[in-house]
Amino acid sequence: MRTARSRGSRTLAGLAAGSLLLAGLAACGDGGEDSGAGNGTGAALEGADDGTTLTLWTRAPLEFQANLLVDAYNAQFENTVELTITPNDDYVARVGAAAGSGDLPDLFAADIVYVPNWTEAGLFMDLTDSIASLEYADTINAGHLDAGTYEDAQYVLPFVLDLSVIFYNKDLYRQAGLDPEQGPTTLAEFTEHALAIQALNQPGVYGTYFGGNCGGCGVFTWFPMIWASGEEVMDAEGTEALLASDTAQEVYGMWGDLWEAGAVAPASRDETGATWVGPFQEGTIGVMPYPATLLATADETVDVGVVPIPGVDGGTATFIGGDGIGISKDSEHAEAAWHFLSWLMSEDAQVEVLAANGTTPSRTDLAANAYTADDPRLEIINEVAGAESSRTPVAVNFQQAFNAAGSPWVSLFRNQIFEGAGTVEEDNALITEALAQ
Repeated sequence: MRTARSRGSRTLAGLAAGSLLLAGLAACGDGGEDSGAGNGTGAALEGADDGTTLTLWTRAPLEFQANLLVDAYNAQFENTVELTITPNDDYVARVGAAAGSGDLPDLFAADIVYVPNWTEAGLFMDLTDSIASLEYADTINAGHLDAGTYEDAQYVLPFVLDLSVIFYNKDLYRQAGLDPEQGPTTLAEFTEHALAIQALNQPGVYGTYFGGNCGGCGVFTWFPMIWASGEEVMDAEGTEALLASDTAQEVYGMWGDLWEAGAVAPASRDETGATWVGPFQEGTIGVMPYPATLLATADETVDVGVVPIPGVDGGTATFIGGDGIGISKDSEHAEAAWHFLSWLMSEDAQVEVLAANGTTPSRTDLAANAYTADDPRLEIINEVAGAESSRTPVAVNFQQAFNAAGSPWVSLFRNQIFEGAGTVEEDNALITEALAQ
């Protein structure tokens, strides 16, 4: 649970007025014909569907899901959402510039690790009362809600969930004499399976792959190994790193051993994240942690097996990533924007748009649906999303400490895996320093 931090009053113009406007939305719908349409539950949608044109920004990694959602919404309602996709590397700067000039769109999505920072900076309107008015509010993904909570007020809803799981290549498993229906359940088994694939000695085929110069890849895939082992990666306030623990060092040790054994593709060392999923999709990697949202894409070229990410001796966990979404401080169409958000949380959007296209619903009551019944792998993905050990880590300075190029987290794991350096305590202290700034 996120610990509230005191900041004092916000100074961004328009935020207080926007909060008052949103507070009134909980008690009313738009009163139009479509207020109950399209949600698949019989409950009326909230907000105004009055022909307003809304602007929505998101980053390129979620372009597929964003287009699906916007197209479905625009086909059903009088309102129109105009979507703008921005390259991932440019998105933070674009949002920052727009926030400073008062030109944010009506709605914008944010990588969930940025949400605490932008929430505290006052970029979103207060949605507390509006969220509470949803009859299924207690089923909405708690990790995303917590990331968007500041001083007991809620500012964002989940836009798209992305979970980290283990993908493995069933064809390579068969060739290596491994059970294609049984992925690794401990880190020891992960090592065993990767080494077995490597022992095939097939040109260009490797046991595993990872983003060796990608902080975001590391937190998304390695933090769950620590959580599944019963340990934490930060303190509850998100200001102290706990990444020098014995468990964390076992995780680094596993990857270091696989690197020394030649079971990690050499390109991993310089992988910045831009192409980190490509080798698996090409069929040249045996087993690796992977984004669950890319199951449909990987399935086009690989016979994919899916299991949760295990810990040292078992357990399961996932990094509940993806993006949150909120109404910006600059929007002049808050009621229409809330109509889009209330539809986004509806069964229609969560199941018939997202689940139908392989994306995990943001509501636990919709985790089991017609589409998971057709694909047990989706059921595995949805189940791990609700596991007690699964997390969305919250820290205002998460980007500086972990995701940024050359961050102290990147230095820590590169020193451990590629250099075998005895600097884990010092590097962990530098992460803490970045978190506490």
